[in-house]
Amino acid sequence: MQDEIVARLANQLGSELIAAEARRTQQAPNPDSMDLYFQGQAALNKGVNPENMAQARGDFERALALDPGNLDALLGVGRVDYSVGGAYLSDDRDAQLTAGEAAIAKVLSQRPNDALAHEIMGGVLNQTNRSEQGIAELERALALDPNLATAHGDIGLAKLLVGRPEETEAHEREALRLSPRDSFAWLWLHFIGAAKMNLGANEEAVAFFRRSIEINRTSSLTHFFLAAALANLGATEEAHSEAKAGLALDPGFTIRRFRNGNENAGPLIDAMRRAGVPEG
Repeated sequence: MQDEIVARLANQLGSELIAAEARRTQQAPNPDSMDLYFQGQAALNKGVNPENMAQARGDFERALALDPGNLDALLGVGRVDYSVGGAYLSDDRDAQLTAGEAAIAKVLSQRPNDALAHEIMGGVLNQTNRSEQGIAELERALALDPNLATAHGDIGLAKLLVGRPEETEAHEREALRLSPRDSFAWLWLHFIGAAKMNLGANEEAVAFFRRSIEINRTSSLTHFFLAAALANLGATEEAHSEAKAGLALDPGFTIRRFRNGNENAGPLIDAMRRAGVPEG
């Protein structure tokens, strides 16, 4: 019990401590590799949108240029590629996810017991139609670190992707229990909302998407999902407003981009179209 309490405190304080360290390193006249790593991690923690991901990638790549052996920075690059692909921030989603998988595989070849690396690899496998393998990776991550909240969150998404959305919420709530102030808490609420939509509970989905946006207003994808749920409820004006909010964050998002990797998401795509998301 004591270990769990310590782990929860570390999870809750992690993003704040990283942000403080990043602010300190920004004042350094000649930042070293780890200084740049902290700056990249702070940008990553701000939320998944094109601007934050570009900043994070730049910092991690500069860290690697100074120290090619900085595996934490390489892990950061893999997380960025996974996030960009998973959030549909690129028209070449497959290339992003392939690059992320390669980066994480390199980390695991040198640090095979890195729980975070296994978690990110599990997430990449989830996003590339290999969710059963992804769940195995995520379970490996939890075996190494039982308090790794992000792994619980990713398992919840995996359950949705393999057609068991009724199991998603329990995993996301476990992630939130372990790390209620986590920088990814918004994402876990998004996953619950997506599962509720899949189950036809659009009113509940709207509530979870709104909670997600309240925590982090930088995720374009959550606005698009909220727009789709509102369209399903017949709230056309609100749906169009949310679609516009998503496009303000990611002007390049289109139905065509989202369809890549989501061939079976016809109802969701139709709802996005009714909400005014551009076809592309």
